[in-house]
Amino acid sequence: MSLAQPTLDNELRIVRWNIEHNGRGRHRGEDHRDLARDILASIEPHVVLRQELTGAWDRGKADLYAEANRLGGLTPFMAAPREVRSRNPGGVMVDPARFVVDGEFEHDMPWKPICNPRVRLKGCPKPIDLASAHLCHFDPDLRATEARRLTTLADSARSALVGMDANSYPHRTDLESVALPDWDRVEDRVHYQHRTIERDGRRVSDTRPDEILSGGNPVFTDLGLHAATVLGQPGALAATASLKRTDQGPAQRIDRMYCTPDLVPALTAFEVLATDDVRAVSDHALILARFDLDVLRRALLDRDTVTEILNHPLTRAA
Repeated sequence: MSLAQPTLDNELRIVRWNIEHNGRGRHRGEDHRDLARDILASIEPHVVLRQELTGAWDRGKADLYAEANRLGGLTPFMAAPREVRSRNPGGVMVDPARFVVDGEFEHDMPWKPICNPRVRLKGCPKPIDLASAHLCHFDPDLRATEARRLTTLADSARSALVGMDANSYPHRTDLESVALPDWDRVEDRVHYQHRTIERDGRRVSDTRPDEILSGGNPVFTDLGLHAATVLGQPGALAATASLKRTDQGPAQRIDRMYCTPDLVPALTAFEVLATDDVRAVSDHALILARFDLDVLRRALLDRDTVTEILNHPLTRAA
């Protein structure tokens, strides 16, 4: 099974996917866990940013390790589920052949915690904070708080990459391929309450998280938008969810990936995958970012290391 363009030895592949209820199906529906793992394994990812690891904490995190092992022995991290809050935590998996782990952090937000391991590409001194986030589905104000929390990953000139189900909309509507919902035509009125905010006396689509993360004087770059506008890949702006429901308006680009500007030059491709198999597993598309490994390594050399390399006798002789 191959879902994307061929893999390359000199690239880093990062996947973000909300697998609906961890592939277990709603209300004892069909179990798609094996198919989900086959889809991910076909991409040979080096980093997986996962949402809705439903039930993966049970039985000694058996589902979490089964997925990580199926993907070639990735190192898994997972936020703890909350008994009186969301039972659908997020997680991150990284390739131990490419990364060493410096730390593991969990941001205990009021609805879903944010899973945040800190890793380094082997041979690079500067770490990357990776984060899997699933912003609150019912509270726009809480989503804004969660987005502001994510900005702290980039504090003090740190490098960071975030994958999320944002449950909200991109703010550069003039550049998007899909128009925002016409709320007069949306049948699900609860969804209307969850996904709109008041501005200038009227209700509009909630774009605040994206504004906080990648708006004026941006902390992060929206990788899908960058791929479409700079790399000439318009498919990067394809809608991601919902792939199944029709009562909430047309599918929107609510699943996104962001990184700090220092990592952006390494991006080579950004794909939104919504094949029949992906749709069978989840109501969310899978998104895949490809990075040039050499360019990424250069971005992660700190200033002192670059100076040392430039001043090395062999470098100067060359």
